[in-house]
Amino acid sequence: MTHPIRTLEEQDEPALLRDQFRQLLRYRTLLALGVAIGLLGGAFLALSGEDTYTATGEVQVRSATADPFATGASADKGINIGSERQTAVSDTVGTLAARSLAAKGDKADARTLLRGLQVTNPPNTLTLRFAYTTTDPVLAKVRADALADAYLAIRRQRTEGSIDNMVNGYRAQLRPLVEQRDQLAEQVGGSAADDTESARANLVVAISELNRKIVELKALDTTPGYLNKEPVVPTTPTGAGLPLLLGLGGVVGLALGMLLSWVRLVFDPAVRSTRELVRSLGAPLLGTLPRERGSAGTLLAIGRGGSRLAEEYRAVAFRLAYDPAFARARRLLVTTPRGDNAAAAAAAANLAAAFAEMGRDVLLVEADLRTPSLAPRLGSVAREAGPRRAAPGEEDGGWPAGSRSNVDVPGSGAFTLVAGQPVDNVPRALTSAPVGRVLSEGDRPGAVVIVLAPPVLSYADAVALVDRVEGVVVVCDPREVHRSDLERIREIIGASGGTVLGALLHPARKGARKEARRDERDDGRKKSGRRRGTGAPDPRSGHPRQDGTSGDPTETLGLRSPFGTPAGRP
Repeated sequence: MTHPIRTLEEQDEPALLRDQFRQLLRYRTLLALGVAIGLLGGAFLALSGEDTYTATGEVQVRSATADPFATGASADKGINIGSERQTAVSDTVGTLAARSLAAKGDKADARTLLRGLQVTNPPNTLTLRFAYTTTDPVLAKVRADALADAYLAIRRQRTEGSIDNMVNGYRAQLRPLVEQRDQLAEQVGGSAADDTESARANLVVAISELNRKIVELKALDTTPGYLNKEPVVPTTPTGAGLPLLLGLGGVVGLALGMLLSWVRLVFDPAVRSTRELVRSLGAPLLGTLPRERGSAGTLLAIGRGGSRLAEEYRAVAFRLAYDPAFARARRLLVTTPRGDNAAAAAAAANLAAAFAEMGRDVLLVEADLRTPSLAPRLGSVAREAGPRRAAPGEEDGGWPAGSRSNVDVPGSGAFTLVAGQPVDNVPRALTSAPVGRVLSEGDRPGAVVIVLAPPVLSYADAVALVDRVEGVVVVCDPREVHRSDLERIREIIGASGGTVLGALLHPARKGARKEARRDERDDGRKKSGRRRGTGAPDPRSGHPRQDGTSGDPTETLGLRSPFGTPAGRP
């Protein structure tokens, strides 16, 4: 029983995050570039700037009080620590500190002094921290001390000035009262003596109250604060060191690299994930071929012991064998979107070997008549077996007549190969009646026909065979194929009466990316130069091809009937 393929959940947030993270990791060059830029920036900041030193002093602020030991006395009475911090960085303090430093030979003005000063207030305290930063450690200590002393001096001056103003005000109120008292003292006697004495007593009480206030004001402790921590000469430079700046630069560089990768990902036309590949192609992912060392010169992976690549091909063959769409006709067309057809050739040969291993009567047809290379790549495996007798209808002398041979797969069985060969007219050869009879062999019980076609977006050869093969497997490199290419393949195959059974992903070979980009620029034409062993001329050179065509992908479609090829057509 075949179970339906489960659709990936679009709202699976953890899966989407993992998918996006894997997509960003595809652009390792941009990530490395961002980290390198961050490290270089951190090293530049650490090595290019001058060493600076910071001297710190702490001042505890207090308000004027008559009895600091009295019950309920509060040290923060009337103190607004935010206002005090603003006072500490004001021009008044800077001017007074500049005057005291000028006497010691430091000619810095108030603004220069305040430029290197930073005053902070630790939380929940009445302490002001004076931090002065400069390139000279001794000068940093001297200026921090001068600024702290200037702040205390300014605060004492303001407190004492407030006391003097209040005392002067009380004395101004006291002067007329004393004069009235003296006048009443001269008027004592007569019937108004009692009234005069009473008024005089009231004046004495008022005068005594004012004198008491004046005495209390003069008795206030006007100490503005205490220097809890005197500035000392710093011994080590301040600021972030080289290790810290390198670490911060690496973090910032990594964030920059992620941003660059995200921008590159947004504008990348290539398929960004298997989820997107399945959505664009409209077919499931059949398998992902692993990269295997030591297999560069051999086409068949099946037959080699302990091969992970062979096991993947077997898994794909078993999956296709139980696919209802493939089981109806047992015919399979293997092709690629663009570029080199080597990966599709390897997939077709190994799938044929896998089906032969399952006991099927397999016929592998190489329909790539423009650059046939399957028989030479199979090598001695295909040449050792003698050619079979031509099937009925193949005696007319053209391809595929006389192209059959047996391919023995060690330990797995054998399959029949119909090797491709250059012909005068590729479109006519592919749509001929002998080819139709060869493909119809898939109707026999237990038979499987696998057709290797050129890239579907480079030539229309694969489209010419779709209506008679039906099932299509697309072999592609996930890092190079574009979403638009997969959508076009889905539309072309569907309009031609075929079905895309799935995609088979293969690892990119060295140089394959350059070839794919070159093929895209050629707008579906073969890349320049002759391929090894093919003798195919450059389509841009103006000379005719060996097969008599001009390389136009639409040439094959013009010879096809929309209802299939009539039987017996030459």
